[in-house]
Amino acid sequence: MKTMIIYMSNHGCTDRVVHELSEELSGHVTLKNLKEDRNPCFEDYDRVIIGGSIHAGQIQRRVREFSENNTEKLGLKEVGLFICCMMKGEQAQEQLNKAFPEKLHQYAKSEAILGGEYNFDKMGFFERLAVKKIAKVDQSVSNVNHDAIKEFADKMDKTFSTFLMLI
Repeated sequence: MKTMIIYMSNHGCTDRVVHELSEELSGHVTLKNLKEDRNPCFEDYDRVIIGGSIHAGQIQRRVREFSENNTEKLGLKEVGLFICCMMKGEQAQEQLNKAFPEKLHQYAKSEAILGGEYNFDKMGFFERLAVKKIAKVDQSVSNVNHDAIKEFADKMDKTFSTFLMLI
């Protein structure tokens, strides 16, 4: 079983989450950062997991565009979707819902909110200022949900195993 995780990371949180997720998944896992490859070829993969981080309520433009441009092709794969964000509960769910096209949500076998972080060392001046004012946070903080990462990986593995038994 081959999995490709397609993602984008601005400050490193999503990158760390993706590496942790790749360790939890069974089979061969390839990582593709949309910063380096805007249109990765995923045709030879059984599963495709797509994710990114939320900034000012939106997922990165490259993740959104990749998802929109490849929705139909992705529908032929076992798809998983995730976001990294600092919101919780209904607000986080709303951000996940807005991050990907509705049709892609319908194709997804699993979706997850994996936590997030504010890393002031990697933010520019104006971004730090906005986070301080809006989120009322004045120092770096991490809220990565390691249990959610493991749960997401387990669900993707179980879904894929069930799918193979049906073939």
